[in-house]
Amino acid sequence: MDRMTPVEPKQIRQRLPVLPLLVLATLGFVSESPAAPAVHAVGAIGMTVSDMDRALAFYTQVLPFELVTDVKVSGRDYGRLNDLPFGNRRGNDTTPRLRVARLRLGEEFVLLIDYLEPEGRPLPVDARSNDRWFQHLALIVSDMDRAYEQLRAHGVQHVSSGPQTLPDWNTNVAGIRAFDCRDPDGHNLEILWFPPGKGDPRWQRRGDALFLGIDHTAIVVSDTEASLRFYSEMLGLEVKGKSENYGIEQERLNSVFGARLRITSLRAAAGPGIEFLQYLAPPGGRPLPEDARTNDLVHWQTTLLVDDAAAVEQRLRAAGAHFVSPGTVSTPDAELGFTRSFLVRDPDGHALHVVEHAPQGAAAR
Repeated sequence: MDRMTPVEPKQIRQRLPVLPLLVLATLGFVSESPAAPAVHAVGAIGMTVSDMDRALAFYTQVLPFELVTDVKVSGRDYGRLNDLPFGNRRGNDTTPRLRVARLRLGEEFVLLIDYLEPEGRPLPVDARSNDRWFQHLALIVSDMDRAYEQLRAHGVQHVSSGPQTLPDWNTNVAGIRAFDCRDPDGHNLEILWFPPGKGDPRWQRRGDALFLGIDHTAIVVSDTEASLRFYSEMLGLEVKGKSENYGIEQERLNSVFGARLRITSLRAAAGPGIEFLQYLAPPGGRPLPEDARTNDLVHWQTTLLVDDAAAVEQRLRAAGAHFVSPGTVSTPDAELGFTRSFLVRDPDGHALHVVEHAPQGAAAR
C-alpha cells in the first residue's frame, strides 16, 4: 500500500481507540472538574515544513512573527520521539536530523520543524478543509481589511473567496470576520477579527499592531463527544464555547459547499485554545492516512505542558491511546526547551506533544 493511502473510518478507529465513557469512569479518568488537570498549558503549535528558509521568510516578512531560536538537533532519541527510521531511502544508516525554529506572535509561539533527514512527503494535492487531518492556526488582527490587503499584496494563496462576516442570527459568533489562507507549504491559517464583546478581552486592545497573536488552533474531528472524552475528561481542558455554523458565509470561508459545522472551543489554564470542527455536512471527510509520519507535511503537533509526563503517559495508555513515541523519551539536552516528552495521537490522529516541566518561554511554551 502506498504510504499516503487513506484508511477507512472503521480501520482508523481500530488503530486509535477511545474507550467508552463508562470504562473511562471505571478507570477514574472522568471528572466534571478535574481537581488537578493533567495539562496546565497549551504550548507552541508546531508544523512540519519542507524548506525552513522559505518558511521563515513567510512567517517573519509576510507575517510579523519574531524569530526566537533557530537550532539544529540530531540523534536517535529524536528518531524515537518522532518514530522515524534510522536509515534513508537508499538503505544507508543515518541519524535523524531536524532544524527547529521557534517564533513568537504576541504572547504565543509557533514551531517550524524541518526534517533534514529523513525527508517526508508533501501534502495531498486534493486536501480539503473537512478532511480529518485538517488543522489550522487562528491569527488575530486589529483591522481585517488592512490585513487582507497585506496578504493579497504578497500573493498569499486563498482558501476563502475573501473575508467573511459571520451572520447576526448566529449569536455566539455574530460579527466576527474571518479569512482562510495557506502558507508556502499549504498549511492553513485563519485570519480573525473580533468585534467588541467577542473573543478574549486582550484582542480588543487594538494599539498600533496589525497582527496581535494566536487565539487557537482548530482541528477537524469525527465525533465531538469522543474528542471531549479525550481532551476534557482525560487531559483536563475546559469547554469555553460552542456554536453551530452554516450558511453561505461558512461555505465561502472553508471552501466546502454545504458546510455545516459543530464547533467546540476548549482551553487549559494558559495558552491558545483548541477548537473542534465537526462537519455535520457534507459527508466524506477523509481520515488521516494510516502511514502518516511526523516528517510529512500533513503533520501538525500541539504542545501540552504537564508536571509528570510518565503519569500522563500511563493514563493515556490505560485508555488505549495511540502513541507515536514508544513512551516518554529523554532527549540529551534542552536545546528545544524540554528533555522528557512523548508524542501521542487523539481519536482522529492529530498529534500532541506532551512535554514535562518546560521552562517559561522555552520552545514547548
